[in-house]
Amino acid sequence: MIIQDLVGEYLITGSNQERSDEPTYKGKLALSLDENNRIIAHWNIGDNQEQNGTGFFKDNILVINFYYEVDDLIFKGVAVYRCMTKDVLNGFWSEKHGNPLFLGSEQALRIKSSEVLN
Repeated sequence: MIIQDLVGEYLITGSNQERSDEPTYKGKLALSLDENNRIIAHWNIGDNQEQNGTGFFKDNILVINFYYEVDDLIFKGVAVYRCMTKDVLNGFWSEKHGNPLFLGSEQALRIKSSEVLN
């Protein structure tokens, strides 16, 4: 797999950095590339949270440093995904102010177009 294979949109389901592994959020993840073939990530979680990040890819592992803002406070963290296929990413994440005893988890499934081109 090469980094260009990861470009696209994914549906995500994840759990926050707490004891439970039950899903606590859903949303979308968009992956694109910058001019240096680095990953640009943009998450839309739930109805109102946006997160952004940049990252790199090697040996089917995608690492993204992310950040988001809530009430003028900036939160930062890192997400690590094992790229099972170009359509399935299984990951975990941690942020600086999260519970240090736990990791968050996230699964991303590529959104495939069902349009038929004429």
